[in-house]
Amino acid sequence: MATPHPFLFLFLFLVPFSLVANADNSTSAKTAAPNPFTAKAALIRYWNRKVPNGRPHPVFLVSKLSPLSALDTASFSSLAASGGGAALSSRLPALCTAARLLCAPSLSSTAAFHPSGSAFAGYSNSNFSNYGTDRGGGADSFKNYSVSENTPIDTFRRYSRDSVDHDDSFALYQPDGNVVTANFTSYATVTTGGAGDFSSYAHAGNIPDLKFTNYEADANGRVQEFSRYSDDTNSGGQSFAGYGKHGNGIPLSFTSYGNNSNVINSGFNNYGEDGNGANDTFTNYGHNGNVPENNFQSYGAGGNAASEKFSNYRDQANVGDDSFASYAKKGNAGAADFNNYGNSFNQGSDSFNGYGEGSINHTITFASYSGDNTTFKGYAKTGSIGFKSYRNSSTLPSSAAAASTARRRPTSRWVVEPGKFFRESELKKGSVIPMPDIRDRMPARSFLPRSIAGRIPFSATEVQRVFSIPADTALGKAVADTVAECERPPSRGETKRCATSAEDVIDFAVSVLGSNVVVRSTESTSGSKGNILIGEVRGVNGGNITKSVSCHQSLFPYLVYYCHSVPKVRVYEAEILAVKTKEKINHGVAICHLDTSDWSPAHGAFVALGPGPGKIEVCHWIFQGDMTWTAAD
Repeated sequence: MATPHPFLFLFLFLVPFSLVANADNSTSAKTAAPNPFTAKAALIRYWNRKVPNGRPHPVFLVSKLSPLSALDTASFSSLAASGGGAALSSRLPALCTAARLLCAPSLSSTAAFHPSGSAFAGYSNSNFSNYGTDRGGGADSFKNYSVSENTPIDTFRRYSRDSVDHDDSFALYQPDGNVVTANFTSYATVTTGGAGDFSSYAHAGNIPDLKFTNYEADANGRVQEFSRYSDDTNSGGQSFAGYGKHGNGIPLSFTSYGNNSNVINSGFNNYGEDGNGANDTFTNYGHNGNVPENNFQSYGAGGNAASEKFSNYRDQANVGDDSFASYAKKGNAGAADFNNYGNSFNQGSDSFNGYGEGSINHTITFASYSGDNTTFKGYAKTGSIGFKSYRNSSTLPSSAAAASTARRRPTSRWVVEPGKFFRESELKKGSVIPMPDIRDRMPARSFLPRSIAGRIPFSATEVQRVFSIPADTALGKAVADTVAECERPPSRGETKRCATSAEDVIDFAVSVLGSNVVVRSTESTSGSKGNILIGEVRGVNGGNITKSVSCHQSLFPYLVYYCHSVPKVRVYEAEILAVKTKEKINHGVAICHLDTSDWSPAHGAFVALGPGPGKIEVCHWIFQGDMTWTAAD
């Protein structure tokens, strides 16, 4: 079976989606005759032809239609028809605004300059070229840059470059962003004396694309600290290239990199390279991550009389792939200590290549290297070497001085949000269970009319071109991931289609289930992130195994739904009550997957529930914005 891209699992994991209403409780818009030329009127006519069972029109589907006027729809449809969508680019700002689409922001064409000595409180959506350059003495602070924004594209160049005895701090850079593209080029390069602190870079971002190029390169005698880099992020990718490179007498510390992240691809290149008299500590890298893809290349290479310490790498992580290439390579007369590598909850694939290799008169210790399916190559042959614990199914490196093969289990485990997944037996009247956060974090968008969407070629290159989305941004990469997932061959027993219009969603559901269909979803977000009491429960189709079509949002400039039908499911409707008052607060829809044999062992359901693929059924709520279709019963 083809392994689904991580974006497919967003609907079952950490990323919630947008609001829908329960179709059975919805009402038709009968108070006024709709304009027959609007997208809403057209869809209602289409629904009545395709689903002639007299049931109410799904209000949530209608609410996602394009707000384009009839005149604008005709105009943009004509443009789309002339050149396969390319002509739309000439009127892109107007289209994005009128059709309520997700489009990349336009950056200012000129770089921004600001005087030294200013306390900068907030900044966003532009290039920033110089802040605090050539400062002598004094202090600068930068508090907020692009806080809680959708699809920001930010570039920050040269903060506190060439300063002397100058203190500076950067508090927050792009926290809580959604589909974040961030590029920070240099912080405190070629500085002398003083002290600097970078508190937080892209904390709690959703689907970020992050780059940080140089932090305190070529500095002399300056104290520097980096506290948090992209902690608590979801999906996406990040890279950090150059921390304290060519520094002299610099005490460096990096507290946290990519901790508590979900499905992150991260790379860190060159920490303390060619430093002289360095005193470096790296506390946590990828702690408590889920399915991380970590690549760390070069820590303290070529250092002279340096003291290097790396405390934790991938501690308490859940599977994933990790590599570490080069620790204290070709060091001279210094000390290097690695405390803990790979003490994960569920082991992934680990590779460590080059520890103290080529060093001279170094004191090297490695306290604990633990993990299955690992390789360890290129260990120092000379100097004072201590290897205290190596746990692995392969052979201990021959150059290690001492080893212990005793296994130790981690003291904690990677945690999935309570209630994200549950067993079928919990869905019964009187049960008190946690409910996850089912609210939407995806950017607001609308469907395009089919007359427009159907004429835009569904390829990453074409969509990026039509919507002027750079391919190397977070949104550009999300477009490519969505197209790739849509083009992926179906899994065993799966029928799938990516729907680019509301009419496409209806067509697919009817093609699988017939014309007498019902569409359902959880009514609201009430009860999210707390305990709920289950009231009356009704099994669709009498609680028997039923055929269904589930549709989940994909990240795209306009609404695209990944719709699929998988075998062996049961669908339930349940009253959701307040635990204390027992009053009804929501009407939930849940789906239970009875066959999980083709699911990944790393899936969050098995982290939360155990024991593994094919051994249990897994249930989850239909989240806000997602929907499930069944034959009417």
